[in-house]
Amino acid sequence: MINSLTSSDISNEISMMQSAFSGTFLVVEGVTDSRLYSKFIDRDKVRILVAHSKNNVVQSVNECRDRRKDDKVIGFIDRDMDPMLGKKRRPPIFTTDKRDMETTVIASPALNDIIAEYGEREKVEAFENRFGSISEVLASSASPVGMLMYISYRRGMNLSFKDIDFDRFIDDHNLRIDIGRMVSEIYNISMPQSYPKATIAELVRGSLEDIPDKWSIARGHDAVAVLRIGLRSVFGAYNARGITEGELGGALRLAYSRTYFEETKLFRESSEWSKNNHLALWSA
Repeated sequence: MINSLTSSDISNEISMMQSAFSGTFLVVEGVTDSRLYSKFIDRDKVRILVAHSKNNVVQSVNECRDRRKDDKVIGFIDRDMDPMLGKKRRPPIFTTDKRDMETTVIASPALNDIIAEYGEREKVEAFENRFGSISEVLASSASPVGMLMYISYRRGMNLSFKDIDFDRFIDDHNLRIDIGRMVSEIYNISMPQSYPKATIAELVRGSLEDIPDKWSIARGHDAVAVLRIGLRSVFGAYNARGITEGELGGALRLAYSRTYFEETKLFRESSEWSKNNHLALWSA
């Protein structure tokens, strides 16, 4: 049912809701996005709709505003690879600061709150003394998958990135990724490829050298997967042993405060734009 949802379905839903609601409609990509933004919106004057895809967000917002002349609809999407592909977005479409909202959250001070709750202080200190901050390690370990996705897209490789098992190519001592093994694992779950694994692995390594901010290429889902392994095997306390990726993602969203969100470009730009266009958006 969700897979068959179209941008017109979203636009029609907004049109029907307008008979009973005259405020702002915020269209987002996924359910977890809705859960996060709902913490900060003006709940009396804003309704969030989940479009279940980036294209549905963009197309439904454009349809509402351009064809139906509804100027109370805005959209939030993941930045993804847009900057690397030369794609620019303009209001009323706004993009996340990092690759996606989950990445934005885990790259924020909310991570420190999670480490304080689920990490064992002595183990955390020992790990960071040897390998650097946990945030930097997560970004470094998650970014190769993000870079491989970009390479796959540009070369038309159509690699599959669903249900990746990081345990197959991560060192659970220092959380470093073996890029060669990562490429092999993703090849194994994808259709046959003409590009040699070693060539692609070296391309990933070389391309990452040109990315100063690894958080800009890392997917949040991958970073959470690496963090879970770290908490389970390296620096976690007893209460982290059985935590799932879903629970960890939820804990991060709960730890992500209004103060952290207000530091983002997304918040500042959407606040200014909505104010200039006389639309309610964020709570006071």
